[in-house]
Amino acid sequence: MKEEIIVSGRMNHMIDPVLHAWGWEIPVYLFLGGLAAGLLFFSGLYYLLGKENHYPAAVRKAPVLVPVILALGLFALFLDLHHKPYFWRLYTTIKFQSPMSWGAWTLMIVTPLSMIWAALHIKEWFPRWDWKFQWLKDLEIFLSDYKKTIAWAMALLGVILGIYTGILLSAFNARPLWNTSILGPLFLTSGLSAGSALIMLLSKDHHERITFARIDLIVIGIELFFIIHMFMGFLASTQVQIDAASIFLGGELTAPFWIFVVVLGMLVPAALEVMELRHFKVPVIIPVVLILFGSFMLRWLITNAGQLSRYLY
Repeated sequence: MKEEIIVSGRMNHMIDPVLHAWGWEIPVYLFLGGLAAGLLFFSGLYYLLGKENHYPAAVRKAPVLVPVILALGLFALFLDLHHKPYFWRLYTTIKFQSPMSWGAWTLMIVTPLSMIWAALHIKEWFPRWDWKFQWLKDLEIFLSDYKKTIAWAMALLGVILGIYTGILLSAFNARPLWNTSILGPLFLTSGLSAGSALIMLLSKDHHERITFARIDLIVIGIELFFIIHMFMGFLASTQVQIDAASIFLGGELTAPFWIFVVVLGMLVPAALEVMELRHFKVPVIIPVVLILFGSFMLRWLITNAGQLSRYLY
């Protein structure tokens, strides 16, 4: 009998020499969660401000898509699970120190709320919609009386959901690139930018498009500030954080990050939106697609770069 003794703890499949625990499913989930958060926040905010008729795409039209967006994101997350039959165990306890517990319960609450809001405004997409059964019509009337309460919940939970998509990564202390408090606000602003872009695409009102173009310009500026601040924090920290930042500052993912995320995903759309504000005719589909692409690439690259960063040498 041949006996072999392993004296190293670093012979772990998909972990050594580089972590490869998360594939495409997690960036897709984070992107769709951020997009849904942006749409929920703007819908709830402008309803509470009494601007429902001024911004119909933001308040009534775009949110109808949120349950579908959340369902696709949760499906991607489900595909990533290794023990799929036991996903329900997340809901058998509440752990305030666990970002995953916060995220699971936030999604548990926000998903049915988004469905209710979508049901109340489904005629924006299907004008001839009929609930068929009288009890559904009575339920619609009943829920309509609580739209303000639902709007408050959507706005607050939208912010929590958007921040959570970043905190989910930043809670991994063993990955230097993720271990920064900037990821939560950065992913939130990215989700708000993606949400405002989708609203611009769905809106048929010129004033509404211009308003959300201005909002998106502000959000892009904040997003760039967070990115710069994140790298400044890394470069002023320990060697492992400097090495982690170098993945985007001269390393293997430098070109994809600065080209796809910063230039194509932020600067070019911002320039096109400025042109639109100065009365140049720009097809709205172009900045919208670029913003959505940049928002997705931000999560894709940070998720993969974080798995490349480590404390071991």
